[in-house]
Amino acid sequence: MTDYPIIRTVGLTGILVTFAGAMSEEANKASVAFRAAVDAQKWPEVSETAMSLVSVFLITDLVAHSAADIIQRLEALLATRDWLAAPLPEGRTLWHIPTVYGTDLAPQLEEAATAAGVDPDEAIRQISGTRVRVLTIGFAPGQPYLGELPENWNVPRQKDLTLNVPAGALVVAIRQLAIFTNPTPTGWRHIGQTAFRTFDQNGPAPFALTPGDEILFPQVSRTEMEKIRSAHPDGFGAADREAIG
Repeated sequence: MTDYPIIRTVGLTGILVTFAGAMSEEANKASVAFRAAVDAQKWPEVSETAMSLVSVFLITDLVAHSAADIIQRLEALLATRDWLAAPLPEGRTLWHIPTVYGTDLAPQLEEAATAAGVDPDEAIRQISGTRVRVLTIGFAPGQPYLGELPENWNVPRQKDLTLNVPAGALVVAIRQLAIFTNPTPTGWRHIGQTAFRTFDQNGPAPFALTPGDEILFPQVSRTEMEKIRSAHPDGFGAADREAIG
């Protein structure tokens, strides 16, 4: 069995610290906490950090800087605590993102509910009542992967692609949710629709969400959604938020 965490160089562009071989709640929390700890070091050789579901990537020029030196510092930081038991960092945000479930705006709710072994009303109750965490950002700029949902939502992706779902679509598969940044084809099932925008390339903070943030998706009516769209046509105010952690 491989012992984690593992530290590896990635070409000449950076160093990857991996906490597990597959997604788990503990490994994802460890990645969020460790990334925050690395950022707090403010190492001049590290220009930026990023993370996947269970890894942290340090972007650095390994031609100009010694990989051995950075790895030594990473090993020392890893040794300071049990990262699988580390608390999530402070400064996170809880988002409340209003969502229309089902209807022609999100036509695959019933199909997803059947796959999860519940009726549509119970599916809405479970999804809207589960406080999910931003596990990572990926696939498209600012796009979050969110989880984890209860075990009955470990439903597979579709065999065929839905050719297009709109920006703000809430989709589900493999115990995770995602909010799409842009209109896109997908193998995930479209169960809800939001007015929320996750990415503003011209804003001071282009990504609205950060790994470790948490989200609730309260149900609203179509009429309420239209009011939200009218009040926030750019989508960036189409959610409430509060500080947590």
